[in-house]
This record gives sequence, structure tokens and C-alpha cells, in this order.
Amino acid sequence: MLTPLTSDEIARALASLPGWSLKLNALTRSFNLGSFREAMCFMGRIAFEAEELNHHPEWTNVYDRVVIRLNTHDVGGVVTARDVALALRIQRIAEKGAGISSLAAERG
Repeated sequence: MLTPLTSDEIARALASLPGWSLKLNALTRSFNLGSFREAMCFMGRIAFEAEELNHHPEWTNVYDRVVIRLNTHDVGGVVTARDVALALRIQRIAEKGAGISSLAAERG
């Protein structure tokens, strides 16, 4: 069974996840992409990873912006190792570009 991560474990995880933060019991990050099409491509690539992990993000999209929140509802809406695993995969997608020409992390 999944267990909530401690504050120290979350802090260590965030150290390897540039641009991510802990907000309201969730790992959170915003991405600004070059266009709506690029945002959809980015979300589609993440969807395959999420499905493989059987862990699905809470996310929103407005034009070229994608906001992602990760926590585990099965254990009360807190951060677990599963959230960190998906965040790391999302980070790799963002860093590689995954066919996205102008991925840029949130500006603030």
C-alpha cells in the first residue's frame, strides 16, 4: 500500500524536480508551451506515462499553458512515491521536448 511521504522525503524529491513545488498537498508545476497544439502534444505524451503508472494527474490547460497537480487520492490526497515517479517522468518529457519545439517552464 502507498504511504504518504514525509516533509523531508518531499523536499528531497523536489530537489531533483526543477520548477516543481509543494502546494496544497500536491506536487505542482506549470508549463508554458509555444501553442495550443504543443500543449496538447505534451499532455498526450504525459497521458501514456500516467496510464502506465495507473496514476492520473489533475491538470488544466488554457491555450499554451498546462498546470499539473499530483497527489494520491487513495491515501487522502497527499504526496506519495507514485506522485514523485510521475513527476520525474513528466520532467523527462519536458526536458527532452518530446516533439515539442518550444517548451518553457512557467515564468513565475
